[in-house]
Order: sequence, then structure tokens, then C-alpha cells
Amino acid sequence: MVITALSTKTPLAKICGLSTEADVATALAGGAAFIGFVVFAPSPRHVTPERAGRLADPARGRAAIVAVTVDADDALIDQIAQDMRPDYIQLHGKEDAERVRQVKARTGLKVIKAVRVGGSADIDAARGFDGVADLILYDAQAPKGAVL
Repeated sequence: MVITALSTKTPLAKICGLSTEADVATALAGGAAFIGFVVFAPSPRHVTPERAGRLADPARGRAAIVAVTVDADDALIDQIAQDMRPDYIQLHGKEDAERVRQVKARTGLKVIKAVRVGGSADIDAARGFDGVADLILYDAQAPKGAVL
């Protein structure tokens, strides 16, 4: 997954799904600009907000910390903000622009909105997040039945 910095056009790597200290060390050694922790229980890469916060500690100041969520409710968003202390919350579910605004206002954190792309209509629909999300991540449409 690559996120491009709008101001510099320099590709910035985001390594996602980290769940061990070794994963974090490898991502940092490889120059990751963003490291992501999946806070979504059905995922095999799931970590709790508390564990993600501990895993992220060595990366603070070296890479942006990203909490990857899927349709998280306010209680989980609050727990992530408090226990994990990420730089970004990535909304990887069916959240609309209003939900992006709510999460930003609730947490004061930057938000990445992931948009699943299966065709050009999905790219067009993503324009609804312009000026709302801090970053938009275009992700391939997952096969039916896949878990993040």
C-alpha cells in the first residue's frame, strides 16, 4: 500500500497489519512512513488498542501510527484514541463523509478514509471525501467473504 504525500509527490510506504514487536522493527528498518495496526476483531491481524499502543511506542516520532478500523462505534473510537494514541484513524468500512467528520471532531485526530475500488464509479464516489478526510487510501475491492 502506498500513500503519496500531496505536497512532495514522494511515495510514502504504509505497512499495515503489524502484530508483533518484530513486525514493527522490520517496518521501521525498512523506512515505513506509516505503520498500521488492525483494530477489528474478525481480522486475523487484530490487536487490541492497548496492545497496539504498546507495539507502537518504539515507532513514535519515527513513523505515523495508524489505527485501522472497520465501522467502529464511538466506544471503540474513544478506546483507540485513549489507549493506542495513534496519529491517524483509518476508517476502512462503509463510513460516509459525515462519519469521517464525527470521528475527527470526537478525537481531534487525522483520518484516513479507505475506499474500496472495483471500478471507475468507486473513484468518482470517493470525491465525496475530498476536504473531509486527511488522506484517502484506494484499496482493491476484496473478494466476496474476505475479512480485512
